[in-house]
Amino acid sequence: MKWLRRIALSIGVLVIISLALGAHYYYRGFYRPTRARVVANEEGQRLVKKAGLHKAWLSRHGFNSEICFLVDMRLPSGKDRFFVYDLRKDSVLLAGMVAHGCGDKNFSLTPSFSNVNGSSCTSLGRYRIGYHYQGQFGLAYRLYGLDSTNDQALSRDVVLHSFTGVPESETYPYPICNSRGCPMISPAFLKTLQPLIDGSRKSICLWIFN
Repeated sequence: MKWLRRIALSIGVLVIISLALGAHYYYRGFYRPTRARVVANEEGQRLVKKAGLHKAWLSRHGFNSEICFLVDMRLPSGKDRFFVYDLRKDSVLLAGMVAHGCGDKNFSLTPSFSNVNGSSCTSLGRYRIGYHYQGQFGLAYRLYGLDSTNDQALSRDVVLHSFTGVPESETYPYPICNSRGCPMISPAFLKTLQPLIDGSRKSICLWIFN
C-alpha cells in the first residue's frame, strides 16, 4: 500500500509542476493567441480589392511588396479589423483587434476621422511604419503619414502601440475601448507583429481605410 501512495504522490507532484510551468509560459508570452483566419466573403473581397489597388503603389514607393497591414475601419470595433495581408497569395496571414480614436467624446462607438492636432480622432490613409521605441505603453512604432488625410501623424504622436485593455479575441456585438487616435492593439498581437516589422528589409506600409 505504501508504494501505491508513493506513486500517487509522485503523479500529483508531476501534475502540479506541469500546471505551474504551463501557466508560467502562458503569461510570459509563450502562448500566442493571435491566429491566421479565414475572413467572411464580403470582408475578404473588400480586402482583396484594397490590396489589389495597393500593390502597384507599394512597388513604386519602395515598400515591402510581400506583406502589408490593412485596417478596415468600416468593421465594428468588436471584430478583428487589423489584417496582416500576404500580397503574394492574396490571403490574410494574421488578424487582430484594433481600437479607434474617441474624438471629442469620452467613448465613441464608431470612429470619427480627422488629421487635426488635439482631435483624438483616427486618421485615414497610408503610413510608413518606422523604428520601435519604448513609450508610455511600452513597445511602440513611429508612424509617418503619407497622405493629406494623415500627414500630421508625427506631430500628433499617432503611433502603433499596444494596451492591455484591448482584448485578444473578438467581442462583437460588444465594442472595445477607444484610443486617442492611435491604432491601438493588444500586447500579444504587437509581439507577433514585431518580428515582421523589425525583420523586414523594406518598410512595411499600414493602410487605414473606411
